[in-house]
Amino acid sequence: MIKKFRTQDTDAVIDVWYKANKLAHPFLTEETLKTVRAMVRDVYLPNTETWVYEHEGALIGFISLISSDPADVEVGAIFLDPDHIGFGYGRALMDHAAGLYGSLKLDVFKENHIGRGFYRRYGFKEVSEYPFEMTGDMVLKLVYRPA
Repeated sequence: MIKKFRTQDTDAVIDVWYKANKLAHPFLTEETLKTVRAMVRDVYLPNTETWVYEHEGALIGFISLISSDPADVEVGAIFLDPDHIGFGYGRALMDHAAGLYGSLKLDVFKENHIGRGFYRRYGFKEVSEYPFEMTGDMVLKLVYRPA
């Protein structure tokens, strides 16, 4: 079931975020993950529209949306607990966001093959690439426009 993030979900969201990052981004150092984890907890979660997916009473995934304009919405994060990948939960979260806003954009590390495959299957298209300021790893900017 998808529902609105509550502050009491923070620890579970951070746990999912960390496990999923270790799987999708093995090229990121533990120091980088520690720095970004603090930013997710203290900056991003309080300032995004976040939806969580609960399955059998446990929080297994989330999607965070960033926007000051409903016509320009960015998926700032979408992560699933690695044990729940491949069952349609990520698609359900993305469908929820697309149902709310239609067109979406996001950034994904070029070396994140798990995420890139998911976004390609969903219908996102690459529009540009740039280096991630913190590490220099290449990032792709993608857009989704419903048919």
